[in-house]
Amino acid sequence: METLLTTEELNRFLENNAAVILLFGGAQCGVCQAIKPQLGQAVSARYPQMKQVYLDCQGSAESVCAQQRLFSIPVVQLWFNGQKFDEWVRTFSIGQVINAIERPYSMVFDG
Repeated sequence: METLLTTEELNRFLENNAAVILLFGGAQCGVCQAIKPQLGQAVSARYPQMKQVYLDCQGSAESVCAQQRLFSIPVVQLWFNGQKFDEWVRTFSIGQVINAIERPYSMVFDG
């Protein structure tokens, strides 16, 4: 999972990649630290062309999170072709996220 620090990096990354999953979390967030490796492994196993990004809202990417108007963590966002497709905030399962990726991912890469 790649770590980004600035809004410019995030915008460039979203523009240059067809499928992106963003995890907004924090070093002091136990849930965030627990789901980060699980989400990364699940996405890599089923959707190898999807790029994965982590932004630390309690540290280096705090300003990015503020600009995205994120007030709680963890947050997971799915982006396809530069557009936000779906978002989960605080309470969600890895399975929900993985299942939601399937249809748009297949349209982008198998389409």
